[in-house]
Amino acid sequence: MRLVHTSDWQIGKGFRFADDETLGVLQDQRLDAILRIGRLARAEGAAHVLVAGDVWDMAQPGERTLRQPIERMRQFPDLHWHLIPGNHDPHLPGGPWDRHLRGGVPDTIHLHLLPEPAPLGADASGRPVWLLPAVLDRRHAFGDPTASMEGMATPDGAIRIGLAHGSVRGFGSDPDRAHNLIAADRAERSGLAYLALGDWHGLTEAGPRTWYSGTPETDGFDRGGDGGGSVLLVSDLGSPRPTAAPHRVGRFRWHRERATLTGPDEIDALEHRLRGLDRDDPSAVLVWLTVEGALGPDDQARFQARIRDGAGSALRALRIDESGLEPAVAEADLAGLGAGGALREAGETLAALAAGVSAQKEIAAAALQRLLLLARRDGPAG
Repeated sequence: MRLVHTSDWQIGKGFRFADDETLGVLQDQRLDAILRIGRLARAEGAAHVLVAGDVWDMAQPGERTLRQPIERMRQFPDLHWHLIPGNHDPHLPGGPWDRHLRGGVPDTIHLHLLPEPAPLGADASGRPVWLLPAVLDRRHAFGDPTASMEGMATPDGAIRIGLAHGSVRGFGSDPDRAHNLIAADRAERSGLAYLALGDWHGLTEAGPRTWYSGTPETDGFDRGGDGGGSVLLVSDLGSPRPTAAPHRVGRFRWHRERATLTGPDEIDALEHRLRGLDRDDPSAVLVWLTVEGALGPDDQARFQARIRDGAGSALRALRIDESGLEPAVAEADLAGLGAGGALREAGETLAALAAGVSAQKEIAAAALQRLLLLARRDGPAG
């Protein structure tokens, strides 16, 4: 028997940095990832998809958000989808799970809302396979949510599969976080052939038979190289160490980039680098760019044209932190304001403020660049 292990869909997730258009696309792709998961499971002969919590991003989703993932799963009547609550969508009265219990879901979508074992069928050798779900009925559960697996009875010789949401104790968990902590040896304690976990958004092996699948769509700039975009195809369940093979289903790639800029060549190189992150589909790339250095008025205009307007329009999103980028103002630049007079005095005052540490530093720098560009456009001051 083959299984697909996924988690942390977080349907309805908000992205505060994104404009309305980008937000809509990111949210839609989280739904489309469900379709890609279904197609993968079908192509690989995996009849069961295990979703290890956080189907929704909130405890009280709107009606459309509530129904959207169910409608995607409904498109695969040949697959069985097994869902449990997570810390973002715990099983609370009036929450998404209660609402679906009242309204009903297709027979192929299984809502595991009690810590009770459920049969999945048999493997190729005829051994029965059982699912042991852990259920969060609050956002922060004190104690191990998987502890009940030890007492879950299954037939002799059964292959036991755990499904849970939480952080493995002692394996990268925050020592100050005392909730939803899972024993690092849960698979051994409860006789599990495989423990499918959700909560961490990166693909992580937490033990020989314990894995986090990560979120199927990367959702942050700090996720790193294993920060999501994949699901796990699990096979060889009867072996001492089952195979958990990652398969990419996510569309977007999130990058953090840094650059030091002091002139046009560095700006051009940065543009080349940003466009090269995905030359075939730059619209699948989101970048948080941190720039430092110093640029004069002409190079500021070049940065605007090549980076903000150029590469920024090609990428799905370009978030720029330019707090470390200083204005570079030479005497020749100020000379364009004349040898004296009000314009020259204003330029020198703004240049001093922009080079300082006052709260008006960024405003002064922007005003100075604007003043110098206007002076160049209108000709030398008299």
